[in-house]
Amino acid sequence: MATDETAVLAASITSLNASTAEAFDTRAIQELDAAHFLHPFTDHAALRDKGVRVMVRGQGVHLWDSEGQQLIDGMSGLWCVNVGYGRTSISQAVYRQMETLPFYNSFFNTTNVPAVQLAAELVALAPPQFSHVFFTGSGSEANDTIVRMVRRYWDILGQSERQVVISRQNAYHGSTMAGASLGGMAGMHAQGGLPIPGIRHIGQPNYAEHGHGLSENAFGLVAAGWLEDEILAVGADKVAAFIGEPVQGAGGVIIPPPTYWPEVQRICDKYGILLVADEVICGFGRLGAWFGSELMGMRPDLISFAKGVTSGYVPLGGVLVGKRVAHALVEKGGDFNHGFTYSGHPVACAAALENLRILREERLIEKVALETGPHLKAAFTELATHPLVGHAESCGMVAGLNLVRAKGTSVHDCVRFDPALHVGMVCRGHMFDNGVIMRAVGDRMIVAPPLVMTKTEIDEMAARIRDCLDLTLADVRSRGWM
Repeated sequence: MATDETAVLAASITSLNASTAEAFDTRAIQELDAAHFLHPFTDHAALRDKGVRVMVRGQGVHLWDSEGQQLIDGMSGLWCVNVGYGRTSISQAVYRQMETLPFYNSFFNTTNVPAVQLAAELVALAPPQFSHVFFTGSGSEANDTIVRMVRRYWDILGQSERQVVISRQNAYHGSTMAGASLGGMAGMHAQGGLPIPGIRHIGQPNYAEHGHGLSENAFGLVAAGWLEDEILAVGADKVAAFIGEPVQGAGGVIIPPPTYWPEVQRICDKYGILLVADEVICGFGRLGAWFGSELMGMRPDLISFAKGVTSGYVPLGGVLVGKRVAHALVEKGGDFNHGFTYSGHPVACAAALENLRILREERLIEKVALETGPHLKAAFTELATHPLVGHAESCGMVAGLNLVRAKGTSVHDCVRFDPALHVGMVCRGHMFDNGVIMRAVGDRMIVAPPLVMTKTEIDEMAARIRDCLDLTLADVRSRGWM
C-alpha cells in the first residue's frame, strides 16, 4: 500500500475514533492491518484474504468487535484476563504510576518502589520454598531466564557440565529462542534451526493419546518414568532441570493423572535435578490455587509466571526463585550477567499490585476452587453427551473437549476425524460467528474463561457452545465427513 493511502486510512480511523467510541470503519482498519501488521502464528496471505476481526471494547467477560457483535471471551484474551475487562482501578493505578515515575531501570544499583513491593508480595503468596523474584517482560523471557539461571546455578556449584534441560513434547514455553526450544512444538522447531543445544524432550502425560490399556493412575506413573529414562540416557550428571506446565495449556489443556507430578517430583529429588513449573497460564488462580503446582504435588525450585499477574492489562513476567537457587546466586555467584531494560518496570508492577489486590479481596481464587470451577466441570460433563464430543474434562477454569466422528465406550476407542479436515477450525468458526470465543487445538476445543465469570455466565457460554456443536455437526455431515 502506498504511503499516501496509508495516511488517508490512518486519518480516517483516527477521525472515527474521535467522533464516537462505537463508530469504526472496519474495512479501513483491515486494509491498514494487512498492509503493515505482522501477526503472531499467522498465515498472512490467508488472513489478508479473509480480513481480521477488529476488537474494540471489553467489559467483564464480554468483548465487542467493530461490527458491534458481542462475544463471550472464553479464552480470557490469551489465558490472561483473569479479573475481566474494564477494571478501572487497574487503569487508575497505571495512570498514577505513569504520572509519578513512568520508567526507570533496575540496573546500576537502582530500584523502584512498585517492583520492591511486588517482589515481596509474590514471595508471600508463593509456596514457602521461594524467597526471590527476577522480573521480565513476558513468559517467554521468563523461560529464557530460567535456562540461563539453572545453568549458572550448577556452574556456581562447580558442576558446569549440568547443561541439559528436559521438557516435553507438545509443551509450550514461549516464542523466544530458548522458550521455543523448551517447548515441544514441532512446527516451531522447523523454523529457525531449533531447538538450541542442550534441550531434550520426552512424551507428554496425555492419557487419551497414550494410556491405552492402563488406568489413569498407572499411566501417570508410566509417563513420569519417561523422565527417568531420559535422565539415564543423557547422564544424571549432565541434567540441569526438568520443566513442565502443571496443566499443559496451548497443547490442548492436557490434565495429567494425579499420580504424575508426585512421581516426577520423586525422580527429580532422586537425581538432584531442579524442577521448574511453568505457571504462565496456571498461575494466579487459573486452576483454583495461587499457583497450579500447589495442587499437583510439586515442590518446584523455580516458577515462571506472566499473563495473570497483571490480568494482561500491562505486559509483565518473571521467575520466582527458590531458596537453594537464590542462595547460590546471591551469596556465591557474583554477577549474574542477564537482564532486560524493562525488568521490574514500575508501571507494570503497579498494575500487578492492584490486580493481586482484586484477586485477593474478591476471593476469586477461592470461588474458582469451590464454586465456578466445579460448575464449569459440570457444564463440560453435560457437553460430553453431545454426539460430536468424545470426552470432556476440566481443572479449575480451564476445560477441553475432543471432537470425534463416532463415540466409543472409553476415551481410547472413539473414532477420530482425519486431521487434514481441520474439524476443530470449522467448529471454531461457528463459535466466533455465534458469539463465543473457544480455541481449537487440532480437534480439541478448549476454554480458559476469566475468573470473574459467574455460574449464570458459564451456563450461557455452555449453551452457546452446544448450539455451535450442533452447527458443526450439521456442517460435517453435509460435507460427508460423518
